[in-house]
Amino acid sequence: MNDTPALAAAPPVQASPVATAAAKDSNGRGDYRPGYEVVAERILEFIAEARLVPGDRMPTENDLAQQLNTSRAVVREAVKILSALGRVRAHKGRGLFVADDEGMLITSRWGGFFRPVDLDHVLMLFEFRRVQETAASSLAATRATPAELRAIELAMQECRHGFVHGQVDVFNQADDDFHAAVAAASHNTFLVSAVRDARRLQRQSSAIGMHDRLGEGTQLAVEEHEAIYRAIRDGRPDEAAQATAAHLDRTLEDYRREIQRRVFG
Repeated sequence: MNDTPALAAAPPVQASPVATAAAKDSNGRGDYRPGYEVVAERILEFIAEARLVPGDRMPTENDLAQQLNTSRAVVREAVKILSALGRVRAHKGRGLFVADDEGMLITSRWGGFFRPVDLDHVLMLFEFRRVQETAASSLAATRATPAELRAIELAMQECRHGFVHGQVDVFNQADDDFHAAVAAASHNTFLVSAVRDARRLQRQSSAIGMHDRLGEGTQLAVEEHEAIYRAIRDGRPDEAAQATAAHLDRTLEDYRREIQRRVFG
């Protein structure tokens, strides 16, 4: 998962007028968003509002199309996105079901799913990541083995390579590898699991509505990764935690600006 909005979107399909209009403000301003992205968001909202749980049957594609006032083709593409994210399962001859996937990080206390399109949920997720990843980097600065340091360094270098050469997929994979390597160097299995699950949830949020691009935020992420690596390499736990916190705080601000851009154009 990428800490900047740099995920590849699925191939677009022809959106209905209603779905396309939902991507713009009342005056028609704002960036165009394919209908399937809007519908994917609305399907997630339906799952949450209906309090469906893993294994529950969902309406058919035709029923969803009618409820959401769009075409079945757009619903089908939205379902493909949600299937790839592990939120929906399509069983041939049986219909659509809420997926039973470990990546949902669902607990009875939450009483529902993480909603990738809910800003409050995204903000809470960043808060959660900040706690887990600052702790992981601090521990890594005192526990990392030479091999683990090398893994962090290689991921950092690959992030830079992806940015310099404009390779979104390369950057995204290396970004995932970097944060996973830092967590592994903490030698704490619970932190490794928490970091992995939180990043999986953020990937779901990024995959809907965030398009391909490597910009200023990506360049800053490369520099921030290097600061984190150097602090861990030099055995400075407080600086490693501070560098990680700065990285996540800046990434959150990027998300805030992206959301504002999408809403106000």
